[in-house]
Parts: sequence; C-alpha cells; structure tokens
Amino acid sequence: MPDLPALRASIEAHRSKLADECAAVRTPSDLEELRNRYLGRKRGFVMLLFEEMKTLDPAEKPAAGQLLNEWKRDVQENLAAVEAGLLTPVQAGPREDPTLPGERRPFGAAHPLRIFQREIESIFMEMGFGIEDGPEIETDYYNFEALNFPPNHPARDDWDTLYINDNLLLRTHTSPVQIRVMEKRKPPIRIIIPGKVYRRETPDPTHAAMFFQVEGLVVDRNVTFAHLKGTLEHFLRRLFGDKLKVRFRPSFFPFTEPSAEVDIECLACGQKDPACRVCGGTGWKEILGSGMVDPQVFKNVNIDPEQYSGWAFGLGIDRVAMFAYGIPDIRYFYDNDLRFNRQFHLK
Repeated sequence: MPDLPALRASIEAHRSKLADECAAVRTPSDLEELRNRYLGRKRGFVMLLFEEMKTLDPAEKPAAGQLLNEWKRDVQENLAAVEAGLLTPVQAGPREDPTLPGERRPFGAAHPLRIFQREIESIFMEMGFGIEDGPEIETDYYNFEALNFPPNHPARDDWDTLYINDNLLLRTHTSPVQIRVMEKRKPPIRIIIPGKVYRRETPDPTHAAMFFQVEGLVVDRNVTFAHLKGTLEHFLRRLFGDKLKVRFRPSFFPFTEPSAEVDIECLACGQKDPACRVCGGTGWKEILGSGMVDPQVFKNVNIDPEQYSGWAFGLGIDRVAMFAYGIPDIRYFYDNDLRFNRQFHLK
C-alpha cells in the first residue's frame, strides 16, 4: 500500500517530466495530447494519483489531498502557459501578408438623376431662386382644381392619374407646391420645386410610372414673358453649353396663358441628320413647358392679378438627363445597377 512519501515522490517525478514535455509542444494537437495525458478523466496522471490517494491511511488523506490539488493547479498553469505561447505569435502578428496588393473598397456614387438635379438647382440658386418641397400624396384641389384644371379635363381620368381614393392621389406634377407656397407667402416669390411625380404609364424606354420633375415659379410686380424667356435661355445654356440654340413655340396649359413649349437643338445630330432617331430629323428636341401664370390661378390663392404677374415652367429631369447623358432607356435609372451609377460618379 502506497504512503504519503511515495505519493510525493511520484508527483515530483511527473513534475520534472512535465517541464520537458511542455518545452517539446509545437502545435495545438501536441498540446491537446499532453493535456489528455495529465488531466484526462480516465487515464490522466493526475486522476490516477487521486485514485491512489483512496488507499492511503485515513490520517494521511488530508495532507495527500492538499498535495494533489496543488499539483493539479501546477499542471493546469503549465498547460495554460504553453497554450498562450502557441497563440501569441498568431494574435500579435499580421493576419494578412502586408506585401500583397490591398483590396480597395468601392466608393458609393450619387444617382445620375440626383447629380443632374443638383446641377439644375445650383444654376437657379445662382439666380436667386429658393428650393421648395411638398407632399407627394395630394388632394384633388391642389393637384387640379386650384391649377385651373376643369372637372372634365383628361388628366383627371383614372387612366392618367393614380388615385388613392376620390379625393387623394399621387401628385402628377410638382405644381401643387406652387399653390401651397402662394397661399402662405406674399410676392415676391422666386422658387423651383424638384421632386418625384407619378403618372399611370406603361413602362417603356421613354415612360415610367414614377419620374422626377422640376418646376419654377416667379411672382412679382411687372413680371413679363421677356423675363421668362431670358431666364430659361440662360438656364438651358448653362446646362448644355453657351452656343445652344433655343426656340419657343406657342402651346396651351390650363394654368398658364400665354403658354409656350421650349425646344433646344438636337444634341445627338447637331441638326444635321434627317434620319436622327432622337429628334426625328427635325433638328429640335422639346425640353420643357412654360408660360405666364393664368390670372385665375392667382385669384385661387388670393393674389391680385391686377397688381402681380408671374411665370412658371416644368421640366422632366429624367427625360432631359437621358438627352444630356445619351441614355437610351429611362428604366436604366431604376434598375439598381451600381455599374450604371458609377459611370456618372467618375465624370
């Protein structure tokens, strides 16, 4: 039967051997093998010594238990030190080879429509215009009635407008913001209103159910059509180039009188290709609608048309951006293809 001195001698023999075995560990699998050899539940050296303690004289068991517990802690500390030595080089060293080429994270890019909208806004802000915004869900009054659309006007038809109920609809233009501003603010007024608008359209290369528009409004004393013409010519030449040819054609809109369509020379063919697909061989491309604010619209917002006059215009940002950038299909703007967006960011 073993006694306490024999148990102490066995522990010291294992202790000396453990130091050499710890020094020989090179890999995590070596460490795991050593841990099982000493701390394994069935055949580990420490567990076997605890089994031997059961055969000692009862008077020696307390001292033997203390001795074995200290030995177990020593084994655990030695193994922990070996494990730390294996992990430290990996943690402290670089996780990647610094000599390899880095992976560049792609930068985000503004959407081309947003880029074009900012260009438009900056030109008008230089001329002293403010920027206004309003709700995209509108009432029939602000979208149609206040703008002089009669009840039987085709634009009020369900086939042209996206109605939510009998009185609410998705705005078909940003003109309702003009009414809201004139209701709250007295002239002089000089604003542009960019934003999303909605029409009941079947998507194709030149039509979408949602698109972006910018409208402008000027109201003051003695405002004339000459001011409208000069402002829009300056704007379009800033946008497309100083030598751009611009023309005004008589037209009709319910909320302006007189009204005019504004055309610019075809940028695709330079007015030289009778077979041009962009302008149809005419050499001109319609770009926006404009006109003097109808007196009835002023009456609807309690502005005296005898004292004040004004003009307004409307421009489809998507269509003009397609023309400016040479984009053949309006749907490209909404396909969520980052390769498409980044082309304009690089410019």
